[in-house]
Amino acid sequence: MPSQLVFNLASGSVSCGFTPVAARELQARLNEIVQILKVKTAETSSGGKPKPHKPIEYQYTGDVFLEIFCNPNIWANVFVAKVLITLRDDRIRLSSEAELTRIIEDVDRFVEQTD
Repeated sequence: MPSQLVFNLASGSVSCGFTPVAARELQARLNEIVQILKVKTAETSSGGKPKPHKPIEYQYTGDVFLEIFCNPNIWANVFVAKVLITLRDDRIRLSSEAELTRIIEDVDRFVEQTD
């Protein structure tokens, strides 16, 4: 049975039914973004030009459809990076930009609570 995953946004929050398995998959995708941004930061700080990376997407279909999208090429590092969150069902659609680090914290908290 899904528990409620709460995403804290810049002005408010949104929650949706989510499973622990899906949360671990989302954690892996978010960690992938972090690793890409760390490599990009290292390449830039060593005077090199960072190589382009493909955007990272995560999609979940349960009670609602959730999509998280990040283009790591437009962010300088992990601490300024943002993701686009889209949450929708047949009655409503919400799209919002959120800080990557905040979303990571929200997902980590959910995983800790459901383990």
